[in-house]
Amino acid sequence: MEQPSIRIEDWGLIDYDTALDRQTRLYEEAIGNKLQQLPHDNVAILCEHPPVYTIGKSGKDSNMLLNAERLGALGVKLHHIKRGGDITFHGPGQVVMYPIIDLDQFGLGLKDYVNLLEEAVITTCSTYGINCCRLKGATGVWIDADKPVARKICAIGVQSSHFVTMHGLAFNVNTDLSYFHYINPCGFVDKGVTSLALECGHTMDIEEVKRKLTANFITLIGQKG
Repeated sequence: MEQPSIRIEDWGLIDYDTALDRQTRLYEEAIGNKLQQLPHDNVAILCEHPPVYTIGKSGKDSNMLLNAERLGALGVKLHHIKRGGDITFHGPGQVVMYPIIDLDQFGLGLKDYVNLLEEAVITTCSTYGINCCRLKGATGVWIDADKPVARKICAIGVQSSHFVTMHGLAFNVNTDLSYFHYINPCGFVDKGVTSLALECGHTMDIEEVKRKLTANFITLIGQKG
């Protein structure tokens, strides 16, 4: 059986609204074609966003610590979206990956797919000497998860229908972490947020990180197909 392929698209720095519209069109097209048993592409989108906060369908507005006036003064928008998870921040220097994948083609369930996204980030960080892990009951990728200094380096939130996915992961590479001070990231009040740059002690080559993350994602999902 021929291995399913995944097309990689890099949208660069793109407004969140624009990216969401484009992503949704691809997602709905893939679902429509699948239901009609027509060929449909798998695609992994890479991008960065201007500063924006997003709250998932299980999120609480109380985890946004700023009122509308202060948000406006910061020039940052807040979006309620249909992915899993609570509130997070997207901004320049953060690698966002939106895979629009038919999990059936790869023999994956949703839980296995989320684990695979986490593993792609864990593997990428390991190439820079940074040891990451999972935290039970808290989707995403963490450092020192079992210690009081536990900190998240990558948030993950996925939406799926008919086993086709959208949304994905947000990996802090050179991210300005000060924006996380205005929220309870992913709903946590007792855990921190970090970036690859902070852990490594220097600004990272974000294009290199993208290449490594993409390669690891393709390798891992290819092992499932």
